[in-house]
Amino acid sequence: MSEETIQAGDTGPDKWDWVERTVWTDRMLEALENGVKGDIWYSLIDKVHRLGTLANAWQYVRRAGGAAGSDQQSLEQFEKRLDENLEKLSEELRTQKYRPRPIRRTYIDKPGSKEKRPLGIPSVRDRVVQTALKMVIEPIFEHIFMSNSYGFRPRKGCKDALRRVEGLLSKGYTWVVDTDLKSYFDSIPHNRLMEVVQEYIADSRVLGLIEGFLKQEILEDLQLWTPERGAPQGAVISPLLSNIYLHTVDKAMKTAGYEMVRYADDFIILCKSRQEAESALAFVSELTRKLELILHAGEDQPGRFLPSR
Repeated sequence: MSEETIQAGDTGPDKWDWVERTVWTDRMLEALENGVKGDIWYSLIDKVHRLGTLANAWQYVRRAGGAAGSDQQSLEQFEKRLDENLEKLSEELRTQKYRPRPIRRTYIDKPGSKEKRPLGIPSVRDRVVQTALKMVIEPIFEHIFMSNSYGFRPRKGCKDALRRVEGLLSKGYTWVVDTDLKSYFDSIPHNRLMEVVQEYIADSRVLGLIEGFLKQEILEDLQLWTPERGAPQGAVISPLLSNIYLHTVDKAMKTAGYEMVRYADDFIILCKSRQEAESALAFVSELTRKLELILHAGEDQPGRFLPSR
């Protein structure tokens, strides 16, 4: 494998203990480890529309809870006719008749700010399909993700990121560039994201499903509109898609020799001098600009130099 993977302890029998085993059999995991032809996966949609996959996806959705989407169907209502609903979803996906329903948009308080954060609430049926899709494609990308990414990852979290930061500080990386991306989830360019996905997935029906979720209509104050950019916060598949797009940043920073710790769209770059920190900031600024993203501006410029010691 040519790229550094990120799972803590990612060798050994527990590496893939989080995957949905009704989808990812031993044979598929072996193919994932050894590499498929061209590193591209072709036949995946049958695993998404399989009744067993959808039934397992429903269990995740039910445990997660949440409000009804734009169709006003609650979890309880979906469950009352569960077999019928899952069979209908399976048939629609198999025959390419499935269409996502509009996402209901609401706004929630943004911690530490007077601003509101947009939150999209997909319908229950769409959350089930997105969960099934995530079960199928997530291991493909987890296999190539880098070790500096910690947000919305299986078996990784904030504490792991903090431990990595502490380790780098103890090694003399005491100049820190602290920055994030402005409105990242709303600004991801769809076409460029799909280009990254297509480097690893060639199943046109799966690609169409992903693109359909990206272009899913938004219902806001009784007005319907179609997003031209972004992945709606609140959608099951959005965190994975956001990590897929920023994988390019992770790789480039690693190749350039910078120590970056990223948690979703927040990241810090740890350096050994102010000069290196300034160079790192210039590098990541240009990199994100090319990806049509914007670093969140501080008082004078994107990023802050923090001599930690």
